[in-house]
Amino acid sequence: MLDSPVEPLKRRRVIAIANQKGGVGKTTTAINLATALAIGGEKVLLVDADPQGNASTGLGIEAAARNGGTYSLLAGEASLAALTLPTSVPNLSIVPAVADLIGADLEFGGAERREFLLRDALGGAGETVFIDCPPGLGLLTLNALVAADAVLVPLQAEFFALEGISQLMRTIEMVKRKLNPSLELEGIVLTMTDKRNNLSEQVSEDVRGHFGAAVFETAIPRNIRITEAPSHGLPVLLYDFRSAGAQAYLALAAEFLKRERARRVPA
Repeated sequence: MLDSPVEPLKRRRVIAIANQKGGVGKTTTAINLATALAIGGEKVLLVDADPQGNASTGLGIEAAARNGGTYSLLAGEASLAALTLPTSVPNLSIVPAVADLIGADLEFGGAERREFLLRDALGGAGETVFIDCPPGLGLLTLNALVAADAVLVPLQAEFFALEGISQLMRTIEMVKRKLNPSLELEGIVLTMTDKRNNLSEQVSEDVRGHFGAAVFETAIPRNIRITEAPSHGLPVLLYDFRSAGAQAYLALAAEFLKRERARRVPA
């Protein structure tokens, strides 16, 4: 057990991890940030809202053990407690994803309070909650944004990064205006950075110049251990703790907690 980078948080907060573009390290960030916080003493719940179920697989949850998962949660078929499973990480539990989520837009599109299904279902959660959103801005992502206190945006250091994030920011503003007035931008995490690549460095500078303090100081590097870990059903922190990727996620967790505490200090 590692010592916590800072003292654990005192109350629940729900964070949606979202980006409408796939392949940007969203699920990897969900798994490893949640793991880093849990290792440090936080009670963390990860809700896998992506039909691909990569967060569930990356934490070693077999498909046969998922028992309806997030689909049943949205459908009201079972309680949050009944659908929550332990993981190999102490203090970290998960509501896994199942393939039935693929039809969520059609199946739940006509439901009463369709945008609030996840928010209502999470009402009893007592721990810090991360929601791993699917790529795209459909009903599942909308439910996550309505349920969340804040949005964390993983952003790959590539040419189209700024162009791709603009649509998500407009969606966040729309949700804040119409459905969830308390929704905030938790921050932007640069992922897959490479200091040897001039384009990656230039994009990182451009993102920091455009979004300023919203961008976390900690950036997640390209690292082979990060990409290998999910095939073993493990977060990189358990797969290779000494790797550059694992150490980056520990630093991100410390920065995340520092920001959370600063946010709660009265003005």
